This record gives sequence, structure tokens and C-alpha cells, in this order.
Amino acid sequence: MTRTVQILLFDAVELLDFAGPFEVFSVAGREGAFAVQTVAEAAAPLRSRGGLTVTPDATLAEAPQADVLVVPGGQGARTAMHRAPVLDWVRDGAETATVVLSVCTGAFILARAGLLDGCTVTTHRDGLDRLETLAPGAEVVRDRRFVDNGAIVTAAGIAAGIDAALHVVARLCGTDHAAATARHMEYASDGAAPRAPSGSSPASS
Repeated sequence: MTRTVQILLFDAVELLDFAGPFEVFSVAGREGAFAVQTVAEAAAPLRSRGGLTVTPDATLAEAPQADVLVVPGGQGARTAMHRAPVLDWVRDGAETATVVLSVCTGAFILARAGLLDGCTVTTHRDGLDRLETLAPGAEVVRDRRFVDNGAIVTAAGIAAGIDAALHVVARLCGTDHAAATARHMEYASDGAAPRAPSGSSPASS
């Protein structure tokens, strides 16, 4: 079974927010487990917050239904969270996706899309207060790399998205598959995939 992963892009997206999960799912998908593509409002090249130019694989309108949605953050998330096409894509995708994963201030976009009510969530340390305002119906935690609510997984800043993506791989494909992915990436010193912090078990799988 090949699961489709779609990663949202927008101007001033944080580079590692999307590139970290992209690497995880592309490495994990080398034997057909995942097919990864980037999507954006338009097909034109975008510049990440660090200045790297990236061309999305497809537009939001062209993108098929996905099993995993990845919503990164960065400076541009504060603009993207007010874009109706982005919010519609996130809401529509969340109805059929197995997992929606936000990284860093990508949680702001999920909050604006109305997906965080009743969830325990996190984001970049500098955005925690703002997330509490945007998602008053959620419990914002400040001491976890990521939090798994089942359908919604939120990660803290930047590199924490790699941990969360490996956790999603473990959920969907097993811990051995996730550990092999981490070893190939030489990400964890012991060759194992990061484990969810205490209290971060999925509400459903």
C-alpha cells in the first residue's frame, strides 16, 4: 500500500519545517510505502524563509486526496493562515487524511481552519502564546517535541518536525520501518526512531 503525502508550501516557509518531513517520508517510501509531493496555491517557484527557491509539484486545486498532510510553519505561515484557498485545502484534506501533521507555526493554520478544538497541541516556543489565542478550545503544551491526537499531530519548532514525521511513519508502517528510516538518515545516534513523549499516544490510529 502506497500512502500519499502532500506537503504544503508558501512564500517564506521555514525550510526545515517542510524539508525535514519531506526527507523522512521520501526515505521511508523508497520501497513504495509513501509517495511524496509538494503543493502550493500556484505553480510558480517560492522562496523559503532562508532564501532557497522551491518549485511545488502541484497546485492545491490539482492535488489529489492524501493520506498524510504536512503543514509547515515559518514567517509565511502568518500570511498563509489568512488565505482562504489554503484553509479550504486543509479542511477538505483533513476530512479524508489519516494524519494531518503541523510543524512549528503551521499549527496556526490548523487553528484558523478549526481543526484543533479539543486537541492537545504545541508549536514553536516563540508561538505558544499566540497559539493559545488562536485555538482557545485546545490545550497548548510547552514541554513536548510533538503531540499526537490521532488524526492531528502537532510538532514544536523546525527540527521537531523530523521527530514527528518519524513517529507518523512508525504509526503507519511500524517501528522497525521508522527505525530503518532514521538509521538511513543517520538522524538518531542509537539508530532508533524518536519515541513520543509521555502523554503523546494517539487517541486513535
